[in-house]
Amino acid sequence: MPTFEEFLQLPAEEIAALVKASGAKVCVFPINGTRRWFMLEHADKIQNDFFQAYMDVSIQNHIELCAMLFDHGVETILAPVFGRELLRRGDEYTQRVGIEGLVRTATDKHYREFFERYNVRVRFYGDYRAVLTGSPHENALQSMEDVIEATKSHSAFRLYFGVFADGASDTIARLAVEHYRAEGAIPDKTALVKQYYGEELPPVSLFIGFDKFSAFDMPLLATGEEDLYFSRSPSPYMTARQLRSILYDHLYTRRAPEPDYTKLPPDALNELREHYHRYKDSAFGVGTLKFGLWFPE
Repeated sequence: MPTFEEFLQLPAEEIAALVKASGAKVCVFPINGTRRWFMLEHADKIQNDFFQAYMDVSIQNHIELCAMLFDHGVETILAPVFGRELLRRGDEYTQRVGIEGLVRTATDKHYREFFERYNVRVRFYGDYRAVLTGSPHENALQSMEDVIEATKSHSAFRLYFGVFADGASDTIARLAVEHYRAEGAIPDKTALVKQYYGEELPPVSLFIGFDKFSAFDMPLLATGEEDLYFSRSPSPYMTARQLRSILYDHLYTRRAPEPDYTKLPPDALNELREHYHRYKDSAFGVGTLKFGLWFPE
């Protein structure tokens, strides 16, 4: 087991080998805080079209973040994009950010080059077919099918975009009924995962969020065993050091077995007692408001 500082200095290839040796990794990584990051770091690019500039820069950033995770040994990324609340944000935002974002997974040259260069298989999960069919945004479905078809033979990495995956119960119930009608048997979890996601997937290994502590949009793959992490800065700010800190914690710190408390020396017990007394009024997830934004205490 390397020390934390040693781990930080390892080449990405060595970290990737350590990550893969511990088992296949599914990382849920909802990119959150993008508009905040864009206004703070890239407002000079807006010119005459905010949404166009925002999408161009955000897509490039998303590619860089996915590449960094893949380079460090994460094989599968679940990227929740939006849920049904998108439809309540107004027509322009829905069309320019939500729907055009889906279309650009297939048409944007930077995405296409990335999927080819990294050999990434792209899929979508959620109730997007039911929500978009018959809606003014139905045209996005063809683009989504196009990118699925174009990358179906790619095998090195997997990128799943979660689209309207915030209400999966009805879909899972329907899939279970369809399976029973076809097979004459109640589906097990493996069968449901394959039906819902289009292929078998292992459980979620880690969730990397931002802002208020909330883990979401990972139907059937959440087991309670996944490690949850929340960055202080919006997701687009993620650095290699932050990712390596998370991976080190996931691989080593959280895997350490609990000690036998009855065998701890008095000095250790005293230190533990002092620590817990000092922080007994504190809780992770409590925040304050500044500029109308939530910040962790």
